[in-house]
Amino acid sequence: MPRITAIETAIPADVMPNLILVRVHTDEGIVGCGETYYTPHAIEALIHDWMAERLLGAEATDIESHWRFLYERCTAFGHPGAEMRALSAVDVALWDILGQVCGQPIWKLLGGAAQERVHIYNTCGGPGYGAVKGEAPPANAHPGWPGYGDEGSPGPLQDNWASFHAAGDLAEELISEGIPGMKLWPFDRFVHENGGLYLSPSDIEAGMKPLREIRERVGDRIEIMIEGHAFFQLPSALRLAEALKEIRPLWLEDTLRVDNVRTLADFRRQSGMPVAASEMLLGRASYLPLLEAQAADYVMIDPTWAGGISETRRLIDLAQAFNVPATMHDCTGPLTLFSGLHCSVASTNVVFQETVRAHIRTFYERLIDRQPRIENGRLLAPTDPGLGTALLPSLFQPGENRHRRSDA
Repeated sequence: MPRITAIETAIPADVMPNLILVRVHTDEGIVGCGETYYTPHAIEALIHDWMAERLLGAEATDIESHWRFLYERCTAFGHPGAEMRALSAVDVALWDILGQVCGQPIWKLLGGAAQERVHIYNTCGGPGYGAVKGEAPPANAHPGWPGYGDEGSPGPLQDNWASFHAAGDLAEELISEGIPGMKLWPFDRFVHENGGLYLSPSDIEAGMKPLREIRERVGDRIEIMIEGHAFFQLPSALRLAEALKEIRPLWLEDTLRVDNVRTLADFRRQSGMPVAASEMLLGRASYLPLLEAQAADYVMIDPTWAGGISETRRLIDLAQAFNVPATMHDCTGPLTLFSGLHCSVASTNVVFQETVRAHIRTFYERLIDRQPRIENGRLLAPTDPGLGTALLPSLFQPGENRHRRSDA
């Protein structure tokens, strides 16, 4: 069995400045790949200065042993945030190694195919949503802050711009590609201007304009998901929900913060609207109160934040015990998408995998050697061993991309 000989990290700042890439090397020449997003320098330090002490020289396929050891010790610091994301990136890389050792895609090791094609929806970010487009962002863009993505400008795959200014055209284009759903956030701009305490009637009307355009143009041929980025307080969220009933959204996602699940449950009851929550939660200890409070109709999970493939599979099953479907989050790097896809293929309880078509088509090829396969609005199960893709070795050159390596 392979033992871990080295761990490498890289931060591809010219592609996604908040993304950190991880490679775990073994004495058998097998390399596992992982990633996570946000505070990459903190993640780098956690992996090399702390987690490497456990991992270097250890058996690579003892995934659960490593997961539990690191989890128990990072919870001693308090509620884990950066620690959980670092653990997630390492866990994904170890599953990638296990799949390659066994000569099987990860979904086979998780129990086989429950669904070989997974429904997707398109999150309407453009090429520069969280990424680098080639020019400096506007001074007020806040590219590193969740929910402050660049609106973009007219052009191909500028889905964020189109979701405000040409929403009907965008909906028709997505339908022509077989994509059954679109997620957009037409009310965030008012929060950025005025805060989340109050939405005026004129704010509501302006935000509803592109949503009405979608329904008038394509009817119910596409699902609409509304993203709130947790910007709203209860009264403004209720006013927003009342207005949104008109366009029949599939869900309202993170309208409120999830730091009080009882308030979120109250919002769900008062609004009478389906609620999705939340990739902001990390691990079973956070998701269990959400489910017990009956605060969500859909459980959103990010596999490279919530605890890797190991914990994501457990969270999917936990949600299923409450008869609540899971949906996989991805608005960051390509390995998050692949990790969620493997967990989705191996479960009967994942309803959607999030995708950002602008990301897939503009910069994934700068990060990975094999691209996700999408046909008629569904992601196909990977067939190659492990994750079914790998980070490009050129990203891990000494002196570039803040490359760092720890050796046994």
